[in-house]
Amino acid sequence: MDSKLSSASSKEEQSLSSGRKHGGWISFPFFIGMVGGFSLANAGIVGNLIVYLIREFNIKSINAAQIVNVVSGSTNLIPLVAAIVADSFFGSFSVAFASSCVALLGTIILFLTSTINSLKPNPCSNDSSIICKPPTGIQYTVLYISIVLISIGFGGSRFTAASLGANQFDKPEHQGTFFNWFFFTFYVASGVALTGVVYLEDNLGWALGFGICALATFVGTVVFLLGYRFYRVDELRGSAVLDLGRVFVASIRKWKCNLSSRVEDYYTNTTTSHDVMVQMLPPATLGKRFRFFNRAALITDADLQSDGSIKKSSWRLCTIQQVEDLKKIIGILPLWTSSIFLATPIAIQSSLTVLQALVMDRSLGSHFKIPPGSVLVIVLISTSIFLTIVDRVLLPGWHKVTGKSPMPLQRIGVGHVFNVLSMVVSALVESKRLKLAHRHVDMSVLWLFPQLVLVGIGEAFHFPGQVTFYYQQFPQSLRSTSTAMISMLIGIAFYLSTALIDQVRRSTHWLPDDINHGKVDNVYWMLVLFGGINFVYYLLCSAFYKYDNV
Repeated sequence: MDSKLSSASSKEEQSLSSGRKHGGWISFPFFIGMVGGFSLANAGIVGNLIVYLIREFNIKSINAAQIVNVVSGSTNLIPLVAAIVADSFFGSFSVAFASSCVALLGTIILFLTSTINSLKPNPCSNDSSIICKPPTGIQYTVLYISIVLISIGFGGSRFTAASLGANQFDKPEHQGTFFNWFFFTFYVASGVALTGVVYLEDNLGWALGFGICALATFVGTVVFLLGYRFYRVDELRGSAVLDLGRVFVASIRKWKCNLSSRVEDYYTNTTTSHDVMVQMLPPATLGKRFRFFNRAALITDADLQSDGSIKKSSWRLCTIQQVEDLKKIIGILPLWTSSIFLATPIAIQSSLTVLQALVMDRSLGSHFKIPPGSVLVIVLISTSIFLTIVDRVLLPGWHKVTGKSPMPLQRIGVGHVFNVLSMVVSALVESKRLKLAHRHVDMSVLWLFPQLVLVGIGEAFHFPGQVTFYYQQFPQSLRSTSTAMISMLIGIAFYLSTALIDQVRRSTHWLPDDINHGKVDNVYWMLVLFGGINFVYYLLCSAFYKYDNV
């Protein structure tokens, strides 16, 4: 076995030291170029999509906000599907490249809607006697096709490319450096889009802005493809997510079987996909929590052949490692659900903030107006700044005082607090804005900055905390899926925010199409209540959670 392992290791070293290297830092610029182009395009489109739908397609403001929430939710749910497809069938490169092409097609179609007059309704007139005509069926169809393709394309390529990029490195510190630069590029490109590109869309025309987004997507796709000759393409190892389903099925099929206290009665052998090593699991591996699922690894007479050997039926008999992987995921789920309700108020706030900015005084001086979609860039800026402060000041200071680093759950908890504080400030500011609006006085859009800064500070705590927590606590076979789970909870949060806003509109009069005649501050106070309850739920979940391998 040792000879096989050394042979495999030597082959990997030979491939990396050959004339044309695969993997390592030589592949790094291609991934950075891709994420830079895609992040600029995605933020330039989604960040100002509400305004585009309202002004160019005559869609009511709240409906436009709901559409954007669905788009954001889909973009964050697709990565999990893409990760499963990549792991099980086609590999990361194929899925990332195919998704890139889909995103490019979507951006081109959206660009065409801004340039071809027949693909959008006539603009509304300032004359109140003229009724604004909604889009026709064909116009809606073309618009929604572009939005769907953009959601699938950008969602399917983002985390798949990130996983492929990290796979180019063997050392954990190099992987960490890659992720740092990956997310730094993401934030910078998104910030450029929410300022520069959005400004061009609002002042020089949607065609120019969407044209830049389409060009950025094209450049990102080409750069990603050009680097293929340098990539270390990952091998298919089957779906670890599918293994979790096998444990469920095997446990149910053996639900009448009595559990044994002897480890020899359980299936403890597993062979890797390369048939290189056999891992023997110790008796201590058989955990007592969620004992029902231990049945999946219980060897029964039905699992044995006539000669006494074990039948290879993955849907009836699973390894102890597979069982324990599922039990780890189940143990994490309560904390994961609390993160969904952490992200939901942020999703609602992002949509309502753009609507607020549309009816506020956005002037900076006598010649410049802040585009409403650019207001959200404050979150990116504050997150970037406080990420540096947390990493360089707060964490070393904490370690110096206590002698140890803060646990990921502690960082997430601090993020919860800042999130609730942001909703409180949002409610107070909106209450003041409504009073001024009723006196026909426009409040400055700068009053929205404090609540967005608080969101950014909270994100600087809870986002890295969640990445670290899931990466450390997920089973090794699901490390790549752990990042997709973060994206998934954000996607669910956007869908949940859409449903919540819809229910508020049906039950109250807080969210009319003209928010100056509504009670958006009551929506924010509702989010404060939900956030407080969720924080208590999070504290209970974290108090009962036991860290693994920490």
